[in-house]
Amino acid sequence: MKQPNVQKIHTLRGHKDCVYTLAPTKEAGVFISGGGDGMVVRWDLQEPEQGKVIAKVEASVYALHFNAHFNHLLVGQNYEGIHIIDLEQHKSLGSLKMTQASIFDIATYRDKIFVATSDGQVTVLDYQKLAILHRIQESNERARSIAIHLGNNELIVGYSDNCIRVFDLSSYQLKKTINAHKNSVFTLQFTPDHRFLLSGSRDAHLKIWDTQKNYELHESIVAHMYAINHIDFRADGRFFATCSMDKSVKIWDAERFQLLKVIDKARHTGHGTSVNRLLWLDYSENGLDQPIVSASDDRTLSVWNLEW
Repeated sequence: MKQPNVQKIHTLRGHKDCVYTLAPTKEAGVFISGGGDGMVVRWDLQEPEQGKVIAKVEASVYALHFNAHFNHLLVGQNYEGIHIIDLEQHKSLGSLKMTQASIFDIATYRDKIFVATSDGQVTVLDYQKLAILHRIQESNERARSIAIHLGNNELIVGYSDNCIRVFDLSSYQLKKTINAHKNSVFTLQFTPDHRFLLSGSRDAHLKIWDTQKNYELHESIVAHMYAINHIDFRADGRFFATCSMDKSVKIWDAERFQLLKVIDKARHTGHGTSVNRLLWLDYSENGLDQPIVSASDDRTLSVWNLEW
């Protein structure tokens, strides 16, 4: 497959500390970032230099989650809990002080919120009442990442004990433990058709698990030099991107799991420190064709346009 040409379109500045997380919105070309400065910032590619702070919390924000059904943004404040912001009404809907641990990932399904924290718990919350329903504790190591397979009614969690655990989404009973990596499992992402689960780890390996064969290992790739922090797919599922502590972003063919492009500082004036999060936008206007946003320890966000 032909390699894409890469162009850096914007460098977005404003955060005062590392930028850890990104979330989409319903608005075309609009996305949200969160970082170590506790700021939650709205960015619009129509006016890329005009980032707007929509929330400020006292501790770092490692996790954001956009719920498209309600048009809500869920903010994970480390050592405190969850905040819910109505993005249409531009107001806070409530918060819950639910943990004294770091919040690494948030997911939602129907009337439930799932929160992965550094004490190894996955806490299940009632969305409407914002109350704790259940705590899943299958490890004392950090719960780092969450994925949901609706077709199989499964909750998938990656941990710092190197394992991926598969839970029943209704009963929260453990169905399977996968000894997946040689170090922490930092990120999980299903292919859009849910045929495969991709995992990225601190061991720099990208692994592909076959969901139709009870999560049998399909392929293992030494994808980066250092930890893989995040994986994200383009909307049509043809390509995905990985980012790493090695400061690079890599573009992959999602059918063959082949590397197509490396975006880094030397070749593309990329980030100078760890790239923590990616967001592949479903946006094609003003000369942009589904650009990728990357967030880094260098306190900036970069917007990359790929021409195929």
